[in-house]
Amino acid sequence: MRPAILAVLAGVLLTGAACDSDAPVYETGAAAPATTATLPPPPDYSADTAKVCQQLDKVFTGELNDFGAAVGKMIAYKEAKKAPEATKAEKSAAAELQSAGGQIRRHTAAALDPQLKAAGETSARKLEASAKDHAYLKQIKTTADLDKTLKPQLAEWLSPVAGFCG
Repeated sequence: MRPAILAVLAGVLLTGAACDSDAPVYETGAAAPATTATLPPPPDYSADTAKVCQQLDKVFTGELNDFGAAVGKMIAYKEAKKAPEATKAEKSAAAELQSAGGQIRRHTAAALDPQLKAAGETSARKLEASAKDHAYLKQIKTTADLDKTLKPQLAEWLSPVAGFCG
């Protein structure tokens, strides 16, 4: 998906540059102004980003799998009308989210790319806020509720860092 987006953006930029009515017009024989400064190439963070993404993948398959298991237990207890156990599983799920947020923050804080750092902080804050507010967990009473509630929530939590690790 990323190459397709880049291709569309490149096409828009090239089309816009070709149609730019504010482009300087030079008379025949007049030399274009010389540019003396060249910009250095942007830093290459790709190797470091790949390393950070490997660490984030472990968080996604570790803490978030544990979160999913806790949510599964919560649903089973709710369906069995075992409220105390469901509440305990809900708290466990929230703790896993809190842990995942902290792990994402820790791994992305060490990233060299400042944009990845910022994205990691955003994802961590979203996870930690959800860990404190259980409203979306209370909406999940069956596995059918899980799909319609949790999938968009996961996308919301992880979309900031997913752009770097996709």
